[in-house]
Amino acid sequence: MAFTSAVLGTTVFGNKRVKWGTFTTSSNDTGGDIATGLTRVDMMLLQHSGASDVDDAPAVNETFPLSGGDVTIVHTASADGYWLAIGDD
Repeated sequence: MAFTSAVLGTTVFGNKRVKWGTFTTSSNDTGGDIATGLTRVDMMLLQHSGASDVDDAPAVNETFPLSGGDVTIVHTASADGYWLAIGDD
């Protein structure tokens, strides 16, 4: 298994679409692309999940606003977490 992401929910905040979900990695993977389903991403929040400590916070490897819905992230090896993206459909 490599990097995977899933959309778990969606809603509207004002005139923006908000989607959220999870990302999962295995082995020594240190990131990948999160498919948000948005056509434009204005902002993304990331947080690790799990009970163990991680050395570094996950980071977005993009410049916003981003045209297209796939957002590249980087993180500590074998880390899982949550994401929230705000943008347009």
